[in-house]
Amino acid sequence: MFAAAGSAFAETPPTSKVNTTHLAVTDKEVIVGQLHSSTGTMAISETGSIEAERLAIEQINAAGGVLGRKIKIIEEDGASDWPTFAEKAKKLLEENHVAAIFGCWTSASRKAVLPVLERDNGLLYYPTFYEGLEQSKNVVYTGQEATQQVFAGLDWVAKTKHAKTFYLIGSDYIWPRTTMKLARKYIETVLHGKVVGEEYAALGSTAFGSTINKIRLKKPDVIYAAVVGGSNVSWFKQLKAAGITGKTNTLLTLSVTEDEAKGIGGENLLGFYSAMKYFQSLDTPRNKEFVKQFKAKFGADAPIGDVTQAAYEGPWLWKAAVEKAGSFDTDKVVKAEESGKITFDAPEGMVYLEPNHHLRTRLRVGEWRADGQADIVYTSDYIMPNPFPKGY
Repeated sequence: MFAAAGSAFAETPPTSKVNTTHLAVTDKEVIVGQLHSSTGTMAISETGSIEAERLAIEQINAAGGVLGRKIKIIEEDGASDWPTFAEKAKKLLEENHVAAIFGCWTSASRKAVLPVLERDNGLLYYPTFYEGLEQSKNVVYTGQEATQQVFAGLDWVAKTKHAKTFYLIGSDYIWPRTTMKLARKYIETVLHGKVVGEEYAALGSTAFGSTINKIRLKKPDVIYAAVVGGSNVSWFKQLKAAGITGKTNTLLTLSVTEDEAKGIGGENLLGFYSAMKYFQSLDTPRNKEFVKQFKAKFGADAPIGDVTQAAYEGPWLWKAAVEKAGSFDTDKVVKAEESGKITFDAPEGMVYLEPNHHLRTRLRVGEWRADGQADIVYTSDYIMPNPFPKGY
């Protein structure tokens, strides 16, 4: 399942040795938290993360647990509301004393939780691609940061589509705005292209007519999109209704995975592109095994997207770090995470946890099919994570 230094223990070490900071660890179990939106506009995106983390934990338990202890989950609903995420994180850490939290999706939810994590010295495994410009000892970022997703994806579309003009559209919160700020600078200074429009829609918005009219007027070479959650359904349906399709326009999105595609409908995505590190269609034995296991548990129609797969990595990376540390204590686990020796044979391929708490991984570009799956048309070499790129 995975490869990690220090991941095998012949005997279960005593609790007094592996838990010196009053975490919810006994001789037989360790309690962790799950903190995602199972309700609200982000539920379309976060349901897969909930499922993937549960599958990983079930598999870890079946293999003997972590330091000989079975994992028990306390699940909380962030309800697509950032103050609620902070409140629930506080409960998990201060009342439940969980050893780790697997959760969040939007950067807004992560930013809301971060001060709580740092104050209470808790651990978060965060699965979503994000804007970068952050590094905390209390967070492991299993999704990609901007240099791995945004810059690499822009390089691909500029070269492959000979793109020079870009129209930027995103949901109105921190991740799309910061991402588009980075993208604009990269387009203008590295690609020597031009941004001909930039707009943001309120989270949960369903009205894109005005934006679409502007896109038709500007005729950009690339529509570069970071619309998130349920808004994607309206966005892509309205694009198709306006005659903007994969046959007529190049659209590259940073925020549509197979999870969103199921709600959007493949017929509304056909021929558009997503820049991700993982697609369900990845043709490797390891991924086929994962897809089979996931669908056996959650149903043949259960979608598996980029963030779902990155969420699956979280519990395995935590297990590897705990067992390398020989302890559940946060500071000891963090030291193990920063050793440069934690790896995981993930469905996407081998990933490497770097000392800056991000993963070394690849970028892939997928072209959407009518069935809601993507054909992988590009795979990069491994990209070292660089959450603080010079000049940005």
